[in-house]
Amino acid sequence: MQSNDNSKSVDIMLGNPKKALISMSIPLIISLLISSLYNLIDAAWVSGLGADALAGVGFFTPVFMILVGFGNGLGAGASFAISKYVGEDNKSKANNASVHSILINIILSIIITILLWVLLVPILNAMGVGQTISYATDYGNLIVLGSIFIIFSNALYGIYRGEGDSTRPMYAMMLSAILNMVLDPIFIYTLNLGVKGAAIATLISSIFVILVLCYWFYVKKDTYLNPVMSNFSYKKDIAMDIIKVGIPASIQLLNNAFFAAVFSALLAFLSSTDSVAVYSTGWRIVVIGTTPILAIGTALISVVAANYGAKNYKNIQVAHRYAMKISIIIGFVVAVLTNVFAGDIASVFASSGSSVRILGELTSFLSWIVIYYPTMGVGVASTYVFQGVGKGLTAMFQTIMRETGFTIFFAVLLGVILGYGVWGAWMGIVLGEVVSNNITMVWADRYVKKLININDG
Repeated sequence: MQSNDNSKSVDIMLGNPKKALISMSIPLIISLLISSLYNLIDAAWVSGLGADALAGVGFFTPVFMILVGFGNGLGAGASFAISKYVGEDNKSKANNASVHSILINIILSIIITILLWVLLVPILNAMGVGQTISYATDYGNLIVLGSIFIIFSNALYGIYRGEGDSTRPMYAMMLSAILNMVLDPIFIYTLNLGVKGAAIATLISSIFVILVLCYWFYVKKDTYLNPVMSNFSYKKDIAMDIIKVGIPASIQLLNNAFFAAVFSALLAFLSSTDSVAVYSTGWRIVVIGTTPILAIGTALISVVAANYGAKNYKNIQVAHRYAMKISIIIGFVVAVLTNVFAGDIASVFASSGSSVRILGELTSFLSWIVIYYPTMGVGVASTYVFQGVGKGLTAMFQTIMRETGFTIFFAVLLGVILGYGVWGAWMGIVLGEVVSNNITMVWADRYVKKLININDG
């Protein structure tokens, strides 16, 4: 092994699965919390421009989720492929996979940017953007133009996670979040750019993350992987390993954006754009609350993939069950805290100008939505197990089943058919999540047992 290899993270990933999961999860929790703060910081500053500005940015949120979803999805594909090759003790293939991942990312980023630039206004109009269209397009056009930076930064995280390193991305994101916090008020208010200023601050922060991550790869050169063109040789099997998890994972997160768009339209039908502002703002808070659960699931992909490559299937079972146990506890604690302090949390985002009128509804949303948090702990961990063994299509189906299937069904049933209105729509999310998360848990547990039995046989 070369002297510049940083193999400590690899050793941890292939060691005790519980320790590996905790070691990778803690920096990931911090990283994803910081990532969630990006949107929250924007929302907090934009709320000072009024409820229409907040709703306009809220209508763009599903499109923003598409960009982040593709980045995270392709990052998951990179994590799976690289971790699997590391588990197989094939470093040259892991290096090759890291370059494959970067090239696939650049190509898809360009395609997505062109598509969204053409379709942005029709998408916003289909969601019922109404009088907030100018705010949504002012913010959205800039983000779409710089979407390659948002996608690429998220995909680079996947390469680092593939070698078991979730600490360095955390540092990069911390610095980026601080930069975003400083730039937001300057661009929005000091330079009087309004929602355009929030978009510019977000893009500058994303570019900064890329520069920091590339510094470790190409200047300091102290990473385990070395993603340079001299290590690249096109291999169909490597590309397919990245794509078979990355594309379904992207579609799975794309489906989340589709759900947000459909749900926003449902709320506009049931009530008004104020309810959309409540949902888009409230959901950012939900994302922060459930971030530790998502972080544990994301760490699980690399731990499962490495042990899958090494054929240590019992370690996969240990990691999966441990991830669920921790996630359930976290989900319960966060649910109780959010419920107790719902009013205080809501007041941060609805305390000035016309935003004050959504305070009561936002408080109610936060009080009720938390019911499903503990069950999310079993659902997320179980879906990510399937990504970790390369079953990207299965993981995608499970997410579509949860969001587009059960959740929308219950939201329409309770909100429209049974006439419970906006509250019924909130409870539709809760019921859909509870039912589908438990189905996914049983599915994953049986699959891992089957793997162990086949190996023992």
